Amino acid sequence: MRRNTLTPIAALAGSLVLAGSLTGCGTGNAASDEKAVTVYSADGLKGENGDGWYDQVFKDFTKKTGIKVKYVEGGSGEMVQRAVREKSNTQADVIVTLPPFIQQADGKGLLAKYRPEGSDQVHGADKAADGTWTSVVNNYFGFIYNKKELKTPPTTWEQLLDGSYKNKLQYSTPGVAGDGTAVVVKAVHDFGGKQQAMDYLKKLQANNVGPSASTGKLAPKVDKGELLVANGDVQMNYAQSKTMPNLGIWFPRTSGGKPTSFALPYAAGLVKNAPHTANGKKLLDFMLATKQQQEVSSVGGGFSARQDVKATDENAIALAKVMDGVEIFEPDWNDIDKNLQTYVDDWKSATGS
Repeated sequence: MRRNTLTPIAALAGSLVLAGSLTGCGTGNAASDEKAVTVYSADGLKGENGDGWYDQVFKDFTKKTGIKVKYVEGGSGEMVQRAVREKSNTQADVIVTLPPFIQQADGKGLLAKYRPEGSDQVHGADKAADGTWTSVVNNYFGFIYNKKELKTPPTTWEQLLDGSYKNKLQYSTPGVAGDGTAVVVKAVHDFGGKQQAMDYLKKLQANNVGPSASTGKLAPKVDKGELLVANGDVQMNYAQSKTMPNLGIWFPRTSGGKPTSFALPYAAGLVKNAPHTANGKKLLDFMLATKQQQEVSSVGGGFSARQDVKATDENAIALAKVMDGVEIFEPDWNDIDKNLQTYVDDWKSATGS
């Protein structure tokens, strides 16, 4: 896997759908010295059975500090929108979203400058130059397929136009789901331009089942064989494959091209005027500590945000194999934040959605 610096059209990242029940909500009237910290986060890092990276980190953090973590989960866009609504009565202390929503949060004045301990080991592309946010878990965009039904997995975008995929293919909706918009970003990059990508996606629409607000809900359908192919992301799908054995992860390429992907890191920022600023700083430091970063792969099935953490656990080895040979490009997330709606509108026009 190698990282190339490019400036392609950008995309949303992370589902916009509210996921799961809320395990707690911050209280803006709480005393600043309360032994609590409220986290607003995109879905994907908390396990459905209490076995996710967040579950382990929050448990260990409370044990070490006595500070209870109050957790609110949703899509990246949902969390930013909620924090914006609460600006006059701030309730979140830490917000974790995928790009470009962390840039959006910064642009809306939601984030305070804070460089957590260990952030000097985070790649420059995965943190804000001014210290308003830092990635805590790395992740990559990808696709999934049913390993049981497809004896020979697809490798190219062009293969997905075959009639055998009619009503057996689905990707989450660009402009609604982050990973859905990531489909547009990758297509623009792979096909070498916006118009070429839109021409392709117009053809692909003939096989597309239809809109889906949630990327995470597509994996069970692929595992059961209701779908043969869907979009997703590596961390989420790898974790899901533990209980969904028919999921295979792949990265489409154009005929004659190379498989590509781009990073979709979980980026964390300290919320401005937070009720528990000191506790928020402590949690950010804890998330980036070496032990917790080693557990990103062993517990969470993801990639450490720190360049000096070299995980060697079973998951890390499997993830390295998944990413082997995949060329990584770097979207210009600031450009994404500015021009997102234009590309979503172009997709709608091309597909008639």
